[in-house]
Amino acid sequence: QVQLVESGGGWVQTGGSLRLSCAASGRPFSAYVMGWFRRAPGKEREFVAAINRSGSSTYYADSVKGRFTISRDNAKNTVYLQMYSLKPEDTAVYYCAAGSTYYDARTTAYNYWGQGTQVTVSS
Repeated sequence: QVQLVESGGGWVQTGGSLRLSCAASGRPFSAYVMGWFRRAPGKEREFVAAINRSGSSTYYADSVKGRFTISRDNAKNTVYLQMYSLKPEDTAVYYCAAGSTYYDARTTAYNYWGQGTQVTVSS
């Protein structure tokens, strides 16, 4: 099993930046594909970004491409989501997740989830 704990959420104005972190414990972190998802009020949980086991490959939802960057540090058992040029529509609870299938944006591709961290972007 893997335990995931997100941090770094908060309130920011439109155009601002935040960096989310997700610390993992349990089974070897490098064994997992890592992803970030978000759930906005009244909406379904949606895919944001994913990174492969080594960190050599990433992919993003079209809505965040060019503004968000996912990265990982396997030595620190941590995955990050750097967010730039934030917009009010980025307001959501952000979740990190661990799974075994890369390039699959479905929530069902991920086995372990954190509790989420709130990001609020005001206009």
